[in-house]
Amino acid sequence: MTKYIFVTGGVTSSLGKGIISASLAKLLQARGYRVTIQKFDPYINIDPGTLNPYEHGECFVTEDGAETDLDLGHYERFLNVPTSQANNITTGRIYQNVINKERQGEYLGKTVQVIPHITDEIKRNMRLLGESGEYDIIITELGGTVGDIESLPYIEAVRQFKWEAGAHDAIVIHLTLLPFLAAAGELKTKPTQHSVKMLLEYGIQPDILVCRTEHHLSADIKKKIAQFCNVNLNAVIESADASTIYDVPLMMLKEQLDRTVLAKLKLPTKNEPNLDRWKEFLGKLKNPTAAVKVALVGKYVELPDAYKSIIESFIHAGAENECKVEVECIHSESISEENVKAKLSKFDGVLVAPGFGERGIEGKISAIKFVRENNIPFFGICLGMQCSVIEFGRNVLGLKDAHSTEMNENTPHPVINIMEEQKGVTEKGGTMRLGAYPCELKKGTKAHAIYGKNKISERHRHRYEFNNKYLQQYEEAGMIASGVNPDNSLVEIVELKNHPFFVASQFHPELKSTVANPHPLFVKFVAATLEHSKKKN
Repeated sequence: MTKYIFVTGGVTSSLGKGIISASLAKLLQARGYRVTIQKFDPYINIDPGTLNPYEHGECFVTEDGAETDLDLGHYERFLNVPTSQANNITTGRIYQNVINKERQGEYLGKTVQVIPHITDEIKRNMRLLGESGEYDIIITELGGTVGDIESLPYIEAVRQFKWEAGAHDAIVIHLTLLPFLAAAGELKTKPTQHSVKMLLEYGIQPDILVCRTEHHLSADIKKKIAQFCNVNLNAVIESADASTIYDVPLMMLKEQLDRTVLAKLKLPTKNEPNLDRWKEFLGKLKNPTAAVKVALVGKYVELPDAYKSIIESFIHAGAENECKVEVECIHSESISEENVKAKLSKFDGVLVAPGFGERGIEGKISAIKFVRENNIPFFGICLGMQCSVIEFGRNVLGLKDAHSTEMNENTPHPVINIMEEQKGVTEKGGTMRLGAYPCELKKGTKAHAIYGKNKISERHRHRYEFNNKYLQQYEEAGMIASGVNPDNSLVEIVELKNHPFFVASQFHPELKSTVANPHPLFVKFVAATLEHSKKKN
């Protein structure tokens, strides 16, 4: 029978519920349990697909084409298991489902209310993954903090779920903050007590408390928290600040979070967690033999979470190369033909990031021209690939004013054009080309050498594509389409023949990079930056 773990947050947001959930899942997985994690977000958007990256960070895309919360990226990177549409539910989707059922007459004329109809729909979605029979344990992370108005239906649904399932089939882990007051020189437990008290007012007694802290918890503080929050002493877990999120599973192992959880769920501890591969990764991450500097040129750089998967992919690839990758985010609006050399010449490689819209485009194009002409390793993703095509068209092929029809509908040379199937689309949410699609690689190309196989599958999120009317012109001049979709001839990867590393993809390789399987494009790009760094020095 599937067991359920609910992770709630209190005191403040951004405590790291996603990392704690992923770390616990990693430990349970390493003990031999089949585990997955789902995220319930309290906002009314159907999904984060239409949210500005400044609002919510990156939009993570799953294999089946769901636009989801960035925490699902953490789940995949830790567990090395793909997530799906079912792993991320929003209030918007819950209400949409209920309203659709009401319109279809499924409630037999009853007044549709938050209780029971909304809470029943929440519980139905909480159980979906468990009913598949694929998992022993489902971890459900609830977005927001206890006390938020928008989170109340989820808290009530958890209360009902816990009552229905029984004490040993569903437990609640509450993540909370122990602030340190420098003036008093001590950690304060009162915010945690109040947070637990609020949960109790809603009818939920947490089973385990995970306490975020900047300082070690003494035995006395743990005892105080346990006593006043009515939990067992071994159910007060210290979660100190870590130098990297990848330390957290080992920290939780030391605190015996997984053992405490299994005891609460009446499950056997099985074998000790096998974390050899994880420890090997951490060893390489913390003991690099070299360092490189990479510029991430993008338009949402003020919020690092906007490029979360890319930054994590560099961590994975850096460890694989036993190299520290120092990523510096540069706003593409700050780059021009006049200052591009001053901005980028110190870097060993440049990645031009995904994005939408006209703002900052010319800066990206200037950056690509500079790295192409100066043999600096370059990696373009999605819009980054499209910008590399535009730059090559303008400056090598002499196609004056070549552009994408996304930025300029009247360009004389639409080298990037809207996809045929996107031309009649008017709705914005969930209507792009989303999810995993196949790609065939040309033998003898860099892309084929990097992947080491003929066919690959990668995830997409775009409306515009390379205009194949110009393909012959590009290839004759040295920009090769080294990866193509076999079904519609969409150009998936372009590369330059006579360049140490100039590769750009229409898809998003960062969405498939994990600790256990660093993405080969990132691994080889970092290797190329290492080579460039050695030549410079």
